[in-house]
Amino acid sequence: MVQSKARGWTPAQAGEQSGRVAVVTGANSGIGLETARALAVAGATVVLACRDVGRAEAARAAVAESAPDAEVRVERLDLAALASIAEFAERLPDPAIDLLINNAGVMASARGETADGFETDFGTNFLGPFALTGLLLDRLAAAPAARIVTVGSHTDRTPSARLDFEDLQSENGFRTSRTYARSKLAVTTFMVELDRRLAAAGSSVRALGAHPGGVRTGILNQQNRLLRAAFDERLARLTNWFSQSPADGARAILRAALDPEAQGGDYFGPGGRNPLVGPPERVPITRPALDPVLGGRLWAEAEKLTGIRYLGP
Repeated sequence: MVQSKARGWTPAQAGEQSGRVAVVTGANSGIGLETARALAVAGATVVLACRDVGRAEAARAAVAESAPDAEVRVERLDLAALASIAEFAERLPDPAIDLLINNAGVMASARGETADGFETDFGTNFLGPFALTGLLLDRLAAAPAARIVTVGSHTDRTPSARLDFEDLQSENGFRTSRTYARSKLAVTTFMVELDRRLAAAGSSVRALGAHPGGVRTGILNQQNRLLRAAFDERLARLTNWFSQSPADGARAILRAALDPEAQGGDYFGPGGRNPLVGPPERVPITRPALDPVLGGRLWAEAEKLTGIRYLGP
């Protein structure tokens, strides 16, 4: 594990998490693995929810090196398949879940489709977490102060990141950066609308968001050689002005999950002038994601596409 060198808030400030159950999607590597590791070190029971069980078992062994006494479980979950999401939710034995970390994500290099016919980025990054959250909501509500943390991206504020309701799934033109940014804007919009609906329903569950900044992870594996090289851990000394380690990137997620002073609807990311690196701070949410009309429309589309309905108006 690469040790964090950034100053500022750390998970240790949140105290012990013994007795709490955390589900972390995409926990087999990168920021998901580091998030799971920190939660296990803090004493939480951690469920590694991953598509590749073999890689998840290796991740569990890695977590055990840092937290040998922690309870860490592996469960198969493919967010690109609604059937897998439903099976995961049905199989999970925990009657109450304290933390749901919607971390897993992809950045496709060409247009593809999920098992249910959704564009890969939109389906995996947004529709999958939307469905998973709905299916686990009762168990989150059974915990005393559960949080749902949705992992966004700083790309959600780029000019190409807009929700085109005539072409949500990039059928009329695919471009890697644009399609990914739009899926992440959908993720942030979902987080804001989710917390709005939870509050309106009088729920004790709260939704928060975080973006990790520029992180040296495997999400760029399908991208061109230059982009992969720019975020290669071996070049960290040259690129640390715009990229950081997975351990540092995970801290924004962990602050959203654990900071006792965090409120529903808060969004965390690297602080300071450079939004890609640095200690986790509350950061502004991109303006379109705050629009309740846009949020309501996206929610309705997600319900229609997934067939999963919850927290109705």
